[in-house]
Amino acid sequence: MRIVSYFFLLVIVLFGMTFATLNSESVTINYYLGQSTLPLSLLLVLAFALGCLIGMMVGFWLLIKAKLLNYRLRQRLTLAEKEIDNLRAIPLQDKV
Repeated sequence: MRIVSYFFLLVIVLFGMTFATLNSESVTINYYLGQSTLPLSLLLVLAFALGCLIGMMVGFWLLIKAKLLNYRLRQRLTLAEKEIDNLRAIPLQDKV
């Protein structure tokens, strides 16, 4: 299994190296405060990394919201179960 994972890692590294050599042209990036010249491959990798980072932050935010909602629902469930147990402990009275 370890050999297979090393093989996939090698394929990814080779793919990245060929991608970088095929896209080595310089690209000028204009932004609000200035401009910069970077190789196209580096620009694409940076854009991909920034997208991954933003996606992970949004995913983490949604995970935290879901965990908080789950915690609140568990508290309500515990309270409802205690109330049911208390109602079951009360003896029934017949009306005569």
